[in-house]
Amino acid sequence: MLMDDVVLELKNRIKERLDYSGSVTDEQLTVIVEQTVFAWSSSHPLTASELSSLVKRLFHSFRGLDILQPLMDDPTVTEVMINHHSEIFIERNGQLSLLPAAFESKERLEDLIQSIVASVNRVVNESTPIVDARLKDGSRVHIVLPPVALRGPAMTIRKFPERPLTMDELVSKGALTEDAASFLQQLTKAQYNIFISGGTGTGKTTFLNALSQYIPRDERLVTIEDSAELQIRSVPNLVSLETRNANTEGKGEIAIRDLIRASLRMRPNRIIVGEVRGGEALDMLHEKYIKRVMIKM
Repeated sequence: MLMDDVVLELKNRIKERLDYSGSVTDEQLTVIVEQTVFAWSSSHPLTASELSSLVKRLFHSFRGLDILQPLMDDPTVTEVMINHHSEIFIERNGQLSLLPAAFESKERLEDLIQSIVASVNRVVNESTPIVDARLKDGSRVHIVLPPVALRGPAMTIRKFPERPLTMDELVSKGALTEDAASFLQQLTKAQYNIFISGGTGTGKTTFLNALSQYIPRDERLVTIEDSAELQIRSVPNLVSLETRNANTEGKGEIAIRDLIRASLRMRPNRIIVGEVRGGEALDMLHEKYIKRVMIKM
């Protein structure tokens, strides 16, 4: 494990060499990082593996997700849970384990959080300490800041596979029977309302993605989510809607409830609501909503 003070020292050296008057390409940054590490290692002997790890760690601290980047690149890791900057748990093959690494400081974690939320035009601060966001690869991010989070910034990242599981694969894995899959296929094609519920991490999104593959290709589909995470690739006529938090002045919020109303004027054949947790649940009991809806609760 690399010492945080070493990483911090080398990061400061790299910052001194960066030219902020213009953009620095990944190739240029890599050269600067390598030169800095090799110069430092002349008086601090390291193995080839340690040198490579140090170069990657430093590069990711500027360009990627810092210490989290290797976890995001690892397809066996399905969830990353940051309790605070020095305590990170991961889920791999359904098992939780403590990561033998940490952020160099609380401030570095806070900087990373602000970078993530800014990339999707969201805001998180002391007055709005809870936010949902997503990464470029579609991974879902949930962030809680102090004073709500008592031990410091907390962040949970739910990763999704590049290729959604099909219903046949779920059957082969024993998640449901062939008869159940066939019955659900008939219900979906017949435009029945379908509610999917379950606890955290039980596979609601995975199941909904698989179920959506039964939607006829000639339908117009509208999806509504707090943070876009559905991977629907079988329907070409698709509109994806996402909620928006209020700005720093407390204005501009667009909730699930608002998007459901808006979707009814988009001429949908079918609506998929990613989450139902608030007043929209009451709205959807109204007869004008109960038609061709798939909901994850």
